[in-house]
Parts: sequence; C-alpha cells; structure tokens
Amino acid sequence: MLERKENVLRVSDIEKSALVVLLERYDLKLEIVSSTLPIPGSYWGDDEAGLITNLLYSRLETPIHSILHEVCHFICMSPKRRGTLHTDAGGSDIEEAGVCFLQILLSEELPGVGQARMFADMDAWGYSFRFGTTERWFLHDAEDAREWLLAHRVINDLGQPCGLNMRPDP
Repeated sequence: MLERKENVLRVSDIEKSALVVLLERYDLKLEIVSSTLPIPGSYWGDDEAGLITNLLYSRLETPIHSILHEVCHFICMSPKRRGTLHTDAGGSDIEEAGVCFLQILLSEELPGVGQARMFADMDAWGYSFRFGTTERWFLHDAEDAREWLLAHRVINDLGQPCGLNMRPDP
C-alpha cells in the first residue's frame, strides 16, 4: 500500500461538477467507487485513479493529480489504444512527459486547483524531474514534452489544450 499523503487535493476537496465537465470534453465518464472497494483499472492501487476504456474510476479520497494524470494518458493515446485500455496506459517516455505537462495545463481548468497547486501536489507525491521540482521542469526543461503534445495536436501553438490525440499508432 502506498503511503498516504494528506496535503494533496482530493476529489472531495473540489467542485465535482467542474471535473465532470472537463472529463466529458474528452469523452470520459467519472465513476466514484466506495472507499471500501478497490478502484477498478488502477495501475498503482490504493487511492490512485483507474482507467478502463473511457471510464475513469475514483474514490472521493483520490488525489486530483492522479485523476488529471490518468485523464491526460487517455487524451495522449491513440484512438486504437483508447479502445483497448485497461489499467496500464503504456506509452513511451516522451508520451509520459507529455502527460505530466498536460496535467499541469489542465489543472487551470479546475476551480481551486491551478498550476501552483499542481506543482506542489506533484512534488509532494514524489514525481521526480531532472531539475528537482515539477515547476522548474515545466518552466525550464519540458520543451520536448510540449513539442510532443504539439506534434500530436493535443495542444495548439499557444500551448492551450485542444482535444484528443487522433493520430494513429506508428
């Protein structure tokens, strides 16, 4: 079981309707499960969000950074991979970097979250980057992640999220 970190935002801390609206934009549906049950499709177990095709599973105590991370995996993968998705999002190292970058961008769309809080929560949870902190990575070392997102049409030239990756697998 993972060590519980109390100082991160959880689903119960935010307006769930805003989360549902964000997920619906990317053809995802939120399923909240009881805190007494395992989270279906969770790769890490414990309170971590889970994905099975377009269903995102969570508990009220699931961290927001975990929700956004799984949402971004779904957004960044090809349509073919989305159709068979069950628990392990897979993908390359550069795709993983794109997922982390995108979760920071999408954090701005949830009231009470935002980039500063996402940086802090990702650091508290143990995400690790070459520059030591999530914020320093995002601001000074994530150009490859940004370029990957641009190339896959997940963000536009202004760095704004614009949709699902619709490119087929190579």
